[in-house]
Amino acid sequence: MNNVKELIAYREFLKTSILKEFRGKYKQSFLGIMWSFINPLLQLLVYSIVFSFINKVDIPYFTVFLVVALIPWNFFSTTVTQSTSAIVYSGGILKKVYFPREILTLSIVISNLLNFFISFIIIIAALFISGLGISVYIIYIPLVIFVQLLFTLGISFALSAITVYIRDLEYFISVIMMMWFYFCPIVYSVEQIPAKLSGLFNLNPMLHIINAYRDILYFQTMPNITALLVINGISIAILFFGYRIFKALEKRFAEEI
Repeated sequence: MNNVKELIAYREFLKTSILKEFRGKYKQSFLGIMWSFINPLLQLLVYSIVFSFINKVDIPYFTVFLVVALIPWNFFSTTVTQSTSAIVYSGGILKKVYFPREILTLSIVISNLLNFFISFIIIIAALFISGLGISVYIIYIPLVIFVQLLFTLGISFALSAITVYIRDLEYFISVIMMMWFYFCPIVYSVEQIPAKLSGLFNLNPMLHIINAYRDILYFQTMPNITALLVINGISIAILFFGYRIFKALEKRFAEEI
């Protein structure tokens, strides 16, 4: 509770840090915030060409099938990758000013969440352009986003703290995220996972989160609530331990940087 009270006391600093992170993505960029749309659209174009014309997949409305999974994945991947170096790259301000150190990680996570909300417009547009539209089950989207946010935040806290002591982790995470991408049903369906590997794949929380987005937006059915609640419990646990790791290691941040 003391940590929460301290964050509330520094809420203006947190707000400023979030806006700085958000605006910093587009600083000195001619197209500015439009890159929130352009980046995922270019990714979508590349994957659509590869899997629709070169390595053809037999999935109806494949572009929609892809985009409802790709944009949520981008939020997770980008946030974790950027958070890994959040403390290391802020050594100057850490040594000069006191503030709750978790603000550095929180600002990255929340600024990317705002960017995710903007990019979500692409998903809605794709649904209507394709003729699929949206269903009543879209009311479950806030729940899925909340679960993903908890999971992402927990991992981000742990990695941002550990990287201060193990700098190579910053480069290792890029490889991990690339491998993790193919460990999720983004460019393929869950049905394509070999039965003998399904148990292993089901251990991946992001698989269930991606499935929930796809169930709601593409298949337009109710997501697997039981799986979501289990992943929510796992996400809370990861956030708890991730934050504990962060608080345990933050004492020597200034010395190590």
